[in-house]
Amino acid sequence: QVQLVESGGGLVQAGGSLRLSCATSGRTVSSLFMGWFRQAPGKEREFVARINRSGSRTYSADSVKGRFTISRDNAKNTVYLQMNSLKPEETAVYYCAAGDIGTMTSREIQYWGQGTQVTVSS
Repeated sequence: QVQLVESGGGLVQAGGSLRLSCATSGRTVSSLFMGWFRQAPGKEREFVARINRSGSRTYSADSVKGRFTISRDNAKNTVYLQMNSLKPEETAVYYCAAGDIGTMTSREIQYWGQGTQVTVSS
Protein backbone atom coordinates (compact mmCIF):
# COMPACT_ATOMS: atom_id res chain seq x y z
CA GLN A 1 0.00 0.00 0.00
CA VAL A 2 1.37 3.39 -0.99
CA GLN A 3 1.44 6.06 1.68
CA LEU A 4 1.93 9.75 1.03
CA VAL A 5 2.79 12.06 3.91
CA GLU A 6 2.82 15.80 3.36
CA SER A 7 4.69 18.31 5.47
CA GLY A 8 5.73 21.94 5.30
CA GLY A 9 2.40 23.67 5.55
CA GLY A 10 1.80 26.57 7.90
CA LEU A 11 0.98 30.22 8.20
CA VAL A 12 2.66 32.73 5.92
CA GLN A 13 2.07 36.35 5.01
CA ALA A 14 0.93 37.32 1.54
CA GLY A 15 3.91 37.44 -0.79
CA GLY A 16 5.79 34.89 1.27
CA SER A 17 7.03 31.42 0.41
CA LEU A 18 6.59 27.87 1.61
CA ARG A 19 7.96 24.54 0.47
CA LEU A 20 5.78 21.50 0.81
CA SER A 21 7.21 18.00 0.88
CA CYS A 22 5.55 14.67 0.18
CA ALA A 23 7.32 11.57 1.44
CA THR A 24 6.30 8.35 -0.27
CA SER A 25 6.50 4.81 1.04
CA GLY A 26 5.23 1.44 -0.04
CA ARG A 27 6.33 1.81 -3.62
CA THR A 28 9.32 3.33 -5.35
CA VAL A 29 8.41 6.91 -6.11
CA SER A 30 10.18 6.78 -9.46
CA SER A 31 7.46 4.43 -10.70
CA LEU A 32 4.71 6.98 -9.98
CA PHE A 33 3.46 10.15 -11.57
CA MET A 34 3.14 12.69 -8.78
CA GLY A 35 1.18 15.86 -8.28
CA TRP A 36 -0.30 18.41 -5.95
CA PHE A 37 -3.91 19.47 -5.53
CA ARG A 38 -5.54 21.91 -3.15
CA GLN A 39 -8.95 22.47 -1.65
CA ALA A 40 -10.07 25.78 -0.21
CA PRO A 41 -12.99 26.00 2.23
CA GLY A 42 -16.27 25.56 0.42
CA LYS A 43 -14.62 24.86 -2.91
CA GLU A 44 -13.87 21.85 -5.07
CA ARG A 45 -10.46 20.24 -4.96
CA GLU A 46 -8.35 21.65 -7.79
CA PHE A 47 -5.23 20.64 -9.63
CA VAL A 48 -2.04 22.59 -8.88
CA ALA A 49 0.89 20.82 -10.54
CA ARG A 50 2.16 17.44 -11.69
CA ILE A 51 5.49 15.87 -12.59
CA ASN A 52 6.44 12.82 -14.60
CA ARG A 53 8.32 9.83 -13.27
CA SER A 54 11.82 11.08 -14.07
CA GLY A 55 11.16 14.69 -13.17
CA SER A 56 11.97 15.86 -16.69
CA ARG A 57 8.49 17.21 -17.41
CA THR A 58 6.16 19.28 -15.28
CA TYR A 59 2.81 20.93 -15.78
CA SER A 60 1.16 23.57 -13.61
CA ALA A 61 -2.20 25.23 -13.40
CA ASP A 62 -2.27 28.66 -15.05
CA SER A 63 -3.03 30.28 -11.71
CA VAL A 64 0.32 29.22 -10.24
CA LYS A 65 2.63 29.29 -13.26
CA GLY A 66 5.74 31.32 -12.60
CA ARG A 67 5.22 31.15 -8.82
CA PHE A 68 4.97 27.46 -7.89
CA THR A 69 7.51 24.81 -8.84
CA ILE A 70 7.05 21.06 -8.51
CA SER A 71 10.13 18.87 -8.28
CA ARG A 72 11.10 15.43 -7.10
CA ASP A 73 14.06 13.61 -5.61
CA ASN A 74 13.57 9.95 -6.45
CA ALA A 75 16.55 8.95 -4.34
CA LYS A 76 14.72 10.35 -1.32
CA ASN A 77 11.26 9.17 -2.43
CA THR A 78 10.08 12.74 -2.02
CA VAL A 79 8.21 15.28 -4.11
CA TYR A 80 8.25 19.00 -3.41
CA LEU A 81 6.13 22.03 -4.14
CA GLN A 82 7.94 25.34 -3.84
CA MET A 83 5.39 28.11 -3.51
CA ASN A 84 6.43 31.73 -3.92
CA SER A 85 4.46 34.99 -3.91
CA LEU A 86 1.60 33.36 -2.07
CA LYS A 87 -1.81 35.02 -2.09
CA PRO A 88 -4.52 34.96 0.60
CA GLU A 89 -6.91 33.23 -1.79
CA GLU A 90 -4.48 30.32 -1.95
CA THR A 91 -5.30 29.39 1.61
CA ALA A 92 -6.25 25.74 1.36
CA VAL A 93 -5.44 22.20 2.30
CA TYR A 94 -2.77 20.99 -0.09
CA TYR A 95 -2.78 17.32 -1.04
CA CYS A 96 -0.06 15.18 -2.51
CA ALA A 97 -1.29 12.73 -5.15
CA ALA A 98 0.18 9.79 -7.05
CA GLY A 99 -0.82 7.42 -9.79
CA ASP A 100 0.11 5.45 -12.87
CA ILE A 101 -1.54 7.76 -15.40
CA GLY A 102 0.36 10.86 -16.36
CA THR A 103 -2.53 13.22 -16.92
CA MET A 104 -3.47 12.89 -13.25
CA THR A 105 -7.04 14.01 -13.32
CA SER A 106 -8.85 13.54 -10.01
CA ARG A 107 -10.44 10.35 -11.29
CA GLU A 108 -7.06 8.93 -12.25
CA ILE A 109 -5.39 9.52 -8.91
CA GLN A 110 -4.78 6.26 -7.09
CA TYR A 111 -3.20 7.55 -3.90
CA TRP A 112 -3.82 10.66 -1.81
CA GLY A 113 -2.01 12.10 1.16
CA GLN A 114 -3.86 13.36 4.21
CA GLY A 115 -3.22 16.99 3.32
CA THR A 116 -1.35 19.87 4.89
CA GLN A 117 -2.89 23.23 5.72
CA VAL A 118 -1.50 26.36 4.10
CA THR A 119 -2.82 29.66 5.41
CA VAL A 120 -1.86 32.91 3.73
CA SER A 121 -2.62 36.04 5.73
CA SER A 122 -3.24 39.40 4.13
